[in-house]
Amino acid sequence: MTDRRRAILTGAARVIARQGVRGLRVADLAAEAGVSTALIYYHFKDRPGILRHALAFIGDRADRYTATEDGQAATRPSDPRQLLEQTLLLEFQDLPEVRENSTAWGELRAHSVFDPELRDELAAAGAAWVAEVAGHLAELCPAAPAGAVTAAAERLTALLEGLSVRWLSGLLPLGHARGLLSEAIGVEIGRLGSAASMN
Repeated sequence: MTDRRRAILTGAARVIARQGVRGLRVADLAAEAGVSTALIYYHFKDRPGILRHALAFIGDRADRYTATEDGQAATRPSDPRQLLEQTLLLEFQDLPEVRENSTAWGELRAHSVFDPELRDELAAAGAAWVAEVAGHLAELCPAAPAGAVTAAAERLTALLEGLSVRWLSGLLPLGHARGLLSEAIGVEIGRLGSAASMN
């Protein structure tokens, strides 16, 4: 990715997090990124193109910071449960980039209600995330039925998104959000263990 393209996408995430999708104006984005509006249109063609690429950029950035804690590279745990917890709990870090990313993701998710094209992109990103979490759960509970594993991953990722909105809006302290998610991880692992023993 070129530096200018990265600057535009970083600016898009920042503007969306600050002003919402409806508040995203190409002129504001150009000012934020320090580029011309013509360059934005050259790279992304139109506003929907900006939103689709911003969504992918936000997803890639989340992949990076869920591998680090407080900006420091985290050692990839060899224990499957620790890896699962790291993947989910590092979505709750009180760092500007994480807050910005989570806010922009929530804005794009809400906007997809009105934008079927963005909805398809968001659904694909969400499915990939569920599949990643399901992979970690399957490692932990290899005898659990695949359908139960996927359902557990869907519940955990949906809970994380809901807790994230409450945290970002100041309705839930960060530590409490992390505690609730950690407890839910334990519940889902226990449920999968029970489902495996019934087979």
